[in-house]
Amino acid sequence: MWPWSSRSPSATVTCLACGDGIPRSAAREYDKYGNQWDRRDKEFEHLCPTCHNELCHQPRDELEDILVELHAGEEETDAFLARYLATVEDRYGRVEEES
Repeated sequence: MWPWSSRSPSATVTCLACGDGIPRSAAREYDKYGNQWDRRDKEFEHLCPTCHNELCHQPRDELEDILVELHAGEEETDAFLARYLATVEDRYGRVEEES
């Protein structure tokens, strides 16, 4: 767990998306495992309100596992996205674009 002082509302945290320092009391907790309600032995990252509002708030079951499995961030974006799309289509069916 985080030290008590970093959980204080007056503490400053860094937004993981834009890098801005913001008061902890204004920040939104981000749980990369997608289950913020299970707080046991977790360290949360934080987002500023602007970056939090820009997130997709849809369920992301298994997303982190797929990203780790496909070694996200270790190759060119286009190659990674092609492998990601193929993996998702293989597991869940064809991805339809909204019009």
